[in-house]
Amino acid sequence: MLTKRFFKTKDEAEVTFEHPCPTAEKVELVGEFTGWKPVAMKFSKKDNLFRLKQRLPVDKAFHFKYLVNGVDWHNDHQADAYVPNAFGTENSLVTTDR
Repeated sequence: MLTKRFFKTKDEAEVTFEHPCPTAEKVELVGEFTGWKPVAMKFSKKDNLFRLKQRLPVDKAFHFKYLVNGVDWHNDHQADAYVPNAFGTENSLVTTDR
């Protein structure tokens, strides 16, 4: 799930990425905005999901995926869109349009 918060005085948005995968040992966010390097997400026992906040420039679109346990790729079921990738699957897309 994606939640976005926009700032009045900054040209960036705070995007909260949430991925429910309670049986996973770890979930990492991987995207264009991370240079396609995995960034660990924190598990919330209260909500039973992995969460990470990321600040992104406004009025842009970014490809991303979740890497579960270092081997399984998941898309965000509530992404803004899905885009084909070079591996024959799809990437999730997050947009930061105001």
